[in-house]
Amino acid sequence: MRQIVLDTETTGLEPKQGHRIIEIGCVEIINRRLTENTYHQYIQPDREIDEGAYEVHGISNEFLADKPRFVDVVEDFIAFVNGAELIIHNAPFDIGFLDHELAMLDPVWGKMSDHCRITDSLVMARKKHPGQKNNLDALCKRYEVNNARRELHGALLDAELLAEVYLSMTGGQEALALSAEGSESHEGVVSPVRRIDSNRPPLSVIRATVEELEAHQKRLGKLGEACIWKREETGQA
Repeated sequence: MRQIVLDTETTGLEPKQGHRIIEIGCVEIINRRLTENTYHQYIQPDREIDEGAYEVHGISNEFLADKPRFVDVVEDFIAFVNGAELIIHNAPFDIGFLDHELAMLDPVWGKMSDHCRITDSLVMARKKHPGQKNNLDALCKRYEVNNARRELHGALLDAELLAEVYLSMTGGQEALALSAEGSESHEGVVSPVRRIDSNRPPLSVIRATVEELEAHQKRLGKLGEACIWKREETGQA
């Protein structure tokens, strides 16, 4: 399972007013593990950056003057994200800009939905934490993700933070169904069930450290009194 956490920075808020993408940042997750594979690109937008946008991300027109245009990087960008599930916080904003950029090129590029599945982590957060703040800073605080470096918005940094938040927010066990044929996940991928060789040496037992036990208890505390593991540990039914 390959997922790409993506964020962009732009010259303003609305592509219909001619605003453009000036930075793309992506980090890769494979089988719920962060890899070191990233995509990061600054882009020359061929227009001025709004003052309000500059105050958010601190990227200047002068800094972007010698950067490539979107048409120059689109092939590498699409190759990086193609076939993955995109995880984006407030996806309509970023996808709206990306689709606008693609529409200005050859029609062969289509839309982002032609290349990727798209998941909006903001929608997920609102369902999980209704009535609470669910912007990236609030989620970092809620899930104890260190965002001390985030003095200004930046596409790659924000994608890295969102990746950690997303993995924490979706940390529950994946659905699993077993059959006589093998095991099948909710994604429909079947893998064979293998018998354990009775002649193999016994597996070693690795005990949890004190630090790991403390972290475990801290995690259970966040789950509340309904947590079945807490009831088992205290002998409650």
